[in-house]
Amino acid sequence: MAFLSVDDGHLNILNWFGTDTPYRHERLVEAMREIIDNAAEFPGWVSSSLHSGQDVPGTANLIQMRTRDAIESRYKREKMQNETMPAFFQLTTWFRSIKTEVVFTQTHPDQGGVVEVSPDRGDFTVLTLFAADPENQAALIENLAQPDEWLKTVPGFRSHSILRGIDGTHVAMYAQWESKEAYDAFHVLPESERPAETRERRAIGASLVNSHEPHQYTVAHSRSAAGAGGAR
Repeated sequence: MAFLSVDDGHLNILNWFGTDTPYRHERLVEAMREIIDNAAEFPGWVSSSLHSGQDVPGTANLIQMRTRDAIESRYKREKMQNETMPAFFQLTTWFRSIKTEVVFTQTHPDQGGVVEVSPDRGDFTVLTLFAADPENQAALIENLAQPDEWLKTVPGFRSHSILRGIDGTHVAMYAQWESKEAYDAFHVLPESERPAETRERRAIGASLVNSHEPHQYTVAHSRSAAGAGGAR
């Protein structure tokens, strides 16, 4: 399991691998599982969580490292450059990767204030990547990273977390829901049925982004280092 927290200081790497067939999707999931099960060989590794695409074939990986140097060292390894990544790219049609830090979390009261990432929870996860001009990133984060008491009342809501891309141009939202049905009901809710404050924030957010790309997942596998807040 893994945890998203403002206070842990971890570097969170989000990797999206998109593909085009169910067969390649399953191959990706299998390959990612193997990588995660051997992740402890990398110094500075904290956790890895594999997400299996539900709306489109593909995966999303949440990798937590202790420092930026640790992740740079990992990706510079000869095996990673010459074997692992080329093998993944043979199965994918698109790839995105951003390094982030958690800047905000909010949970339903039933969640105890903790954002846990684990296949045992059965979360329906929506991971959205926002792209913005560098001069708008801070304003976008300020707009997204606000407590929302109304959201806590929406049936099926479990948590959402905001992650700042350290490249200065991206923001990611990691949202957990009880089920796809609960999320879909929230997603299609007419603007007129949302609170005025929520509508205003959504309008401001839309004016700050150049693009946003949401995808839907379930957590398929997760491991963490000893002493990292979860069992290996």
